[in-house]
Amino acid sequence: MAGPRLELPVLQNWSCHNCGGCCRQHLIEVTEEERQRILKQNWTAQDGVHQPVMQWHSGPPWRKRYRLSHTADGGCVFLDEKGLCRIHAKFGEAAKPLPCRVYPFAFHPSGKSFAVSLRFSCPSVVANKGMSVTQRTSELRRMAEEVIPRGAEKSPPPLLTRTDRVDWPDLLPFVEALDHTFADPTSPFIIKLHRAIIWTTLVGQSSFEKLRGPRIRELIGLLMEAARVEIPRIPEKIDEPSRLGRLYFRTLVAQYARKDTVADLSTGPWGRWRLFRAILKFTKGAGDVPPLQSGFKPVPFASLETPFGSLDAQSEEILTRYFRVKIQGLHFFGSAYYDVPFAEGFHSLALMLPVTLWLARWLAVGEGRNHLTVDDVSKGLAIADHHHGYSPALAQYAARNRVRWLAESNDLSRLCLWYSR
Repeated sequence: MAGPRLELPVLQNWSCHNCGGCCRQHLIEVTEEERQRILKQNWTAQDGVHQPVMQWHSGPPWRKRYRLSHTADGGCVFLDEKGLCRIHAKFGEAAKPLPCRVYPFAFHPSGKSFAVSLRFSCPSVVANKGMSVTQRTSELRRMAEEVIPRGAEKSPPPLLTRTDRVDWPDLLPFVEALDHTFADPTSPFIIKLHRAIIWTTLVGQSSFEKLRGPRIRELIGLLMEAARVEIPRIPEKIDEPSRLGRLYFRTLVAQYARKDTVADLSTGPWGRWRLFRAILKFTKGAGDVPPLQSGFKPVPFASLETPFGSLDAQSEEILTRYFRVKIQGLHFFGSAYYDVPFAEGFHSLALMLPVTLWLARWLAVGEGRNHLTVDDVSKGLAIADHHHGYSPALAQYAARNRVRWLAESNDLSRLCLWYSR
């Protein structure tokens, strides 16, 4: 069999460089079959593996859910001192849990095919290091056969707006138009993003009850042209985000800045109290930013609001590639992102720019700098994308409502411009 038909992000490269970051960043839940297989491998302290190798983390006693254990330094219990997986080394890649084998790839329904995306929480993805994803077609097909459930090719299309759903042939042109917006080589990234926010907002406010086929493509063209005319260049005067907009934004940033592994997750009454106090500080936005993981230092909130200068060409390339991979992979709405509609999903994706740049500024100021390097932007993006589409906190009504409010109040565009200066 040829396997599932895959749509690959042709502009992305990736190969594993054994940094061990994913083994420190992610909590891996295992199926019962995987749990039994790992237990039968008979790991001992002589193998360098601490016990227990798995822990019951949720579910009732009659239907327990297990995940791989982590050591005190945050690493997976099977991570060796060279940053390699002991299971892989001793029994081969096929013996590892499925999430470990699939990462950093993700597969999403796209009509009669499946779109492939990647998670930028992997530094090698951010840096575009390794072989072209298109050279991994056979490997990805084998992976897809394990990941994609039978019958998934018949999945209904996600919502286009909160009230309207169109068939796949009428939905995919919106995705293609978004990709086309970011593929424009003549405009700075912030202009492309600003235009995309404008025309997707209009999509979210429109009714598509009677629009189908060529009329949809015609409407998309008109909306894109209107956005291009409205935003010909970066505004000379950049308006500050509103007070409420900044409050909502800092609350979202705090969720992206957390590192929810065993070593960093606040546990116990004292840990939860410290986390609560940190969230209060983010709410107030005064004094020093409380570090929510080890990579950050306490710096004044005010120091992150001053101009840092324009992004360099490398940072622009990374951000453009990030958005295009997420868009081509349908990794921003529908089943890939909390089942939200097209426009709302893109607005959440658009927020990744100010979130990334806020985190990058935090890293830079912590090192005594008031300008960004490509390394700051790369690290900020990797931290943020770890949560984007995967954190239960971002799926909650309050978080989604904040995104909607930021878009409707125009604070989303203001935030993007404010932190790009």
